[in-house]
Amino acid sequence: MISRIDHIAIAVRDHEKALHFFRDVLGAIPGDQIEVPQQNFTWQTVALGDLTRLELLTSMGGEGGLLGSFLAKREGGFHHITLQTQDLEAAIQRLEEHAIPYFGRHEYPDGTWKEVFVHPRDAFGVLVQIAEFRQEDWMIAASRMPEGKRWDVKSTNGGITLTLAHPGGGKVTMDLTPEEVKELSMTLLKALE
Repeated sequence: MISRIDHIAIAVRDHEKALHFFRDVLGAIPGDQIEVPQQNFTWQTVALGDLTRLELLTSMGGEGGLLGSFLAKREGGFHHITLQTQDLEAAIQRLEEHAIPYFGRHEYPDGTWKEVFVHPRDAFGVLVQIAEFRQEDWMIAASRMPEGKRWDVKSTNGGITLTLAHPGGGKVTMDLTPEEVKELSMTLLKALE
């Protein structure tokens, strides 16, 4: 039912301060900041390393909206976890079969994102977002392989850097010594026999 954790969302009062921390202190790569005026908030994904993503949620000001009461009580904090599914309808059916209520069923008009939420009272204190989407549509460009490319190899001073497209989106990078390159090559060729 669930493919993977896609991201963890953190609500913050001061977006620039949070972005400075994650980008400048921890080295995260920021994506575009997206406004959602009908719910009075913005979101921005930041990538940490090859596969880890956080989403920064910030109120657009004023009262109400998605984050109004949440940020009224705190400077910021864990807001929700997003789990990816390949089939939202099957995930909903499974929730219903187990009498787990859900809310916020929504689909973007272009069909790139479908979602439902499970309230923290029904998920052990965690707001859970279950979403169906294609990872490549929502990833930061620097965190993914070019379209149609599954690997990349670059020479280094004593080996190579091998980058592979990860099936969950993103990429995985490994530095290999010349000995490891030879062993990997032999293992791959032997597997073809």
